[in-house]
This record gives sequence, structure tokens and C-alpha cells, in this order.
Amino acid sequence: MTLAVNAFDFDCAGETLQALPQGALYWPARRLLAVADLHLEKGSSYAVAARKLLPRHDTRQTLAALAALIDALQPATVVCLGDSFHDRAAVERLPQEDRIEIERLTQRTRFVWIAGNHDPAPPPGYFGKEGWGEVAEEIDEAPLVFRHEAHFGPVRGEVSGHFHPVAALTVRGRGFRRRCFLTDGHRLILPAFGAYAGGLNALDPAIAQLFPDDYDALLVGRDAVRRLSWRQLRPDATALG
Repeated sequence: MTLAVNAFDFDCAGETLQALPQGALYWPARRLLAVADLHLEKGSSYAVAARKLLPRHDTRQTLAALAALIDALQPATVVCLGDSFHDRAAVERLPQEDRIEIERLTQRTRFVWIAGNHDPAPPPGYFGKEGWGEVAEEIDEAPLVFRHEAHFGPVRGEVSGHFHPVAALTVRGRGFRRRCFLTDGHRLILPAFGAYAGGLNALDPAIAQLFPDDYDALLVGRDAVRRLSWRQLRPDATALG
């Protein structure tokens, strides 16, 4: 089956980038595909901790979505922007079929795994040694730099994840939330790609402080991406005491 990739073109640091409805970023000039916060094996982590009972199929669903994009775009490089695994033991919990799928994908193209706060030290014996790709704190692909968490202060060309941004809207009296990219033309924050990843409101101070002036949300829809100013968004409803 051919995947329809309805890309939304926008500019960041003078480069034309494409936000995809799947929640991934494509840089045509470098044939680079970037995804953030896969959180593989989050479902099994919750099951082990006995905190929540979630279906343990998130890894398979996330890998299938990533494989479909690789099939469609044939990228030269795939950059995973940190928190690719939900915790340090996630690799050990991977079902054999999912381990085989990761090996298959990483043999098809160059993979770079950026260290995140959930996976700061990739498990030895699984990366590099077995051909799962490269590991880095960040990578500089001038004029863009790819890292897990945005640096506070002025930047140009920064691409990151970590915050799992979502946009809250009210349309015809009905509220809803959508994953979104956030950009001011200088920096870019990607939505979480993982099937079980949650989201932080795009107006939350932790995010808003990174954009001192105007910034836009690129809302991820089922088949398209829509651009809105932060002024069109709303905070999440708060419970009344």
C-alpha cells in the first residue's frame, strides 16, 4: 500500500522543511526524516510497574508508522530526537518481532539516535555493535542542529522534541486537542511520534518561554497539516475547586 504524504512546506532558518500529518519532519534538501519521542515499550513499562493496564502494542504501532514513512520517502537519514525508548530497560522488553523490525529498518538507511532524558545512555550491545545505527547527544547539519530538548535563549536552526506539544482549540463551541509542531522560523519543536505519548499544551509556560515573540502551531490532522498562530490557541481547561 502506498502512503499518501501530504506535506506542509514551511521555512526554518532559511531551509524549506515539510511537516507531515503523521507527526514527522522531512527535510527534502538533505533527504532527512526526523521523528521525536517514540517512547517504545511505554505500554510494557506501565504493565511492569502495575500502574496502568495498557495494551502492549504501542511499539508495533509506532514502528509500523515509521516504516510506512521510510517506504514512502526513502530518506537517506532518519534522526530519532531522543526518548526513543521509554526507559533504560525498554530494549530488554522488546518482543522478538519488534527487535527484528528495528534491525530491518536500520539496515535500510542511516539511523541517528539522539540521547533523551528517558534514554540518556543507549543500552550497550544494541546500538552500533548490532548495526542499529549511530548514537549522539545532538547532530549539527548546518544550518540546522538536531537535539532532544530545546536550549533556552536565542537560537537559529534548532530542531528538537521532548515537550510533546499539543494545540487546544475551540471550534463552534467544541474543544479539541491536536498534536502540533511549533516554530517561529528560528527553532522548531516536533510533536511526539509514539503511539502512547501524551502532550503538553502549546501555551504552557515551559514551551512559551522558548518563543519570546510570535510563533505558530502546525496542527497535525488526519490527512493534512494546518498552520495557526499561537493567538488562536487556548489553554487547557482547569478543574474548578
